[in-house]
Amino acid sequence: MFKYLETERHDAVGVIALNRPEARNALGMGITIELRRALREAAADATMRALILTGRGGAFSAGADVKEWAGKGQGDNPWPDMNWMEESLKLVQQVHDMPKPVVAMIDGAAVGAGLDMALACDFRYASDKAKFICSYTNVGYSPDCGGTWLMPRVMGLEAAKRFAFTGDLWLADEALANRLVSHVSPRERLWDHTLAFAQRLASGPTVAIAQAKRLLNSAHARSLPDQQIEELAAGKVCAATRDHAEGLAAANERRAPRFVGA
Repeated sequence: MFKYLETERHDAVGVIALNRPEARNALGMGITIELRRALREAAADATMRALILTGRGGAFSAGADVKEWAGKGQGDNPWPDMNWMEESLKLVQQVHDMPKPVVAMIDGAAVGAGLDMALACDFRYASDKAKFICSYTNVGYSPDCGGTWLMPRVMGLEAAKRFAFTGDLWLADEALANRLVSHVSPRERLWDHTLAFAQRLASGPTVAIAQAKRLLNSAHARSLPDQQIEELAAGKVCAATRDHAEGLAAANERRAPRFVGA
């Protein structure tokens, strides 16, 4: 059980929802610890083949909990042996490295570290009420939590610089035009569209998708020959799966494959 999260299952699709609406789902230490545990459990669950990460109460996440930070400055830290910055960096890394597809469903604000968490997802589905701020420079601080690594890879370098340097608020249409989000839906259709896409991913060959995700996420760090070596190794992993055998059989029989995720 979680204090700050809600979790759901829709067949092979898991949902992790930040549920701290009174703080616009700000990432205090408590919710960050719970998110890290929920992500570990999702990664270990072989029956969960895709994941939706979202926020309740009309916000995705307002980023770092500055009120909690202020309380810590007065000696009120309820987690004296833990460092929020260290935990938040690990959180974003966990989202990025999740060995299954992760879709961020964004309704309302995604700000600062909350934005970075959304960027670490594989896809971002937004409502027409979504809004995005890379808020760091607005308070004289540089982006952290992996944002400077993620933004140029998602949006391109020039758009990332404009977004980070200006601290402007982007509404859903501008976020879509700059490739910050993958899809924009009317608020009342966001869940249906996000779930349908996640279910499509969950019905795919889970091991092959995980290997493709790992290869694509790390490709920038390798030369082409080195990447090809990694691709061959990933292919050997996939070749041993039931889904690969099913895919070949379906191709030969000219029918749609029925992948089981193993």
